[in-house]
Amino acid sequence: MIPKKPFGRTRHESTRVLFGGAALYAVTQVEADATLDLLLEHGINHIDTAASYGESERRIGPWMKHYRDQFFLATKTEARTRQAARESLLRSLELLQTDHVDLFQIHNLSTQEEWEVAMGLSGALEAFIEAREQGLVRFIGVTGHGTEIPRLHKSALERFDFDSVLLPYNYPMMQNPRYAVDVKELFRVCAERNVAIQTIKSITRAAWGDRPQTRSTWYEPLEDQADIDLAVHWVLGEPAVFLNSVADIHILPRVLDAAQRFERKPEADEMKDLAARASMKPLFE
Repeated sequence: MIPKKPFGRTRHESTRVLFGGAALYAVTQVEADATLDLLLEHGINHIDTAASYGESERRIGPWMKHYRDQFFLATKTEARTRQAARESLLRSLELLQTDHVDLFQIHNLSTQEEWEVAMGLSGALEAFIEAREQGLVRFIGVTGHGTEIPRLHKSALERFDFDSVLLPYNYPMMQNPRYAVDVKELFRVCAERNVAIQTIKSITRAAWGDRPQTRSTWYEPLEDQADIDLAVHWVLGEPAVFLNSVADIHILPRVLDAAQRFERKPEADEMKDLAARASMKPLFE
């Protein structure tokens, strides 16, 4: 089974791999239910979805009738104002068929302009705090993409005591010296405050570019099991983080298989060889 660790200050022992609900973006309920069986088989006990993930919340909803107490359930909204965020949450609760979510996250807060709106007067954060007071939400998080996100997350933590953050974290991105420094500083702050750290894009090979998009991921993922093993083990080799799984139900079994066999972080030479062999490139510049 995949190891567990405390998800920050929430007191929930989450599996170190969290199920990324984006994998259910455009699948049938039959396919979604088969994915649930896979999660249960591997002991995954934490689901992370979002209002913007296509059919994901609708597909997860039927599971919650029978398995709500087995999962830490998280969702997100890209709404930036108080009213819109409130409406988004209520719709998510309806689709997820639950009276509360464990974690509600301001999603993809990746520019300074959006940050100012969401964190300001009548911004989304006000709706989040109100929802927590009403028991609709237990914890509050913030997510983002791009190379500026560690710095923006650090600023967010200075403004509000978020319970979790989410950001890109993989070998190619951490070869960017500035990004690596910012990530390490964010990790330091999170450790001091016991803030959970979620990571995404663990098995990214590169942007699709001109190549045909053959997977449901918006980036080209690694495909070979041995390559996925190295990428997943590299992320899990950082003990502070959780790994959000891949947005493709057909590659998901390989990620879970890799995580279940994790023993050590790959050496630097192994990762350099992988990056060269697979032509891995940072998804964000």
